[in-house]
Amino acid sequence: MASPMDIALAEARAAAARGEIPVGAVVMTGDGTVLARSGNAVEARADASAHAELLALRAAAAARGGPRLSDCDLYVTLEPCPMCAQAISFFRIRRLVFGAYDPKGGGVDHGARVFDAPSCHHRPEVVGGVREAEASALLRDFFGRKPFPSTPGGAAKRINPVGTRSEPTGRAEG
Repeated sequence: MASPMDIALAEARAAAARGEIPVGAVVMTGDGTVLARSGNAVEARADASAHAELLALRAAAAARGGPRLSDCDLYVTLEPCPMCAQAISFFRIRRLVFGAYDPKGGGVDHGARVFDAPSCHHRPEVVGGVREAEASALLRDFFGRKPFPSTPGGAAKRINPVGTRSEPTGRAEG
């Protein structure tokens, strides 16, 4: 049987195959039932909020028929951005497990550190760095082959790939 991170990585690979940034997410109940899974769909939906985490959380809540997922865990291949971290708090996710760290755009261990803010409604248990090398490699491979957007002057703008840890955090590998 596939592990939750196996499922999230499969969703990330599928997203990359569709031309989306390779991030995948899965919402699981405490007994291991998959409620929802998704990969990024920003380009396909022309929706900047169509991150894998939000799509999976929305689908899981719809499957449950309610806005709270307090007995559920979210597995995602990349440290959630501030938008997704805030949604994780609002959905009351029990545990967040992520793969690659995102020093530039992350909102959990980097950047806004949403769960540490006094305004945060709910702080899930957080485990980062699970299958980090594999998740990081997907991102590096994707950004290495994807054409970079042009800047207003027409010169190519190099996007720094995400997925590398900026500092040791002592989080789990595996």
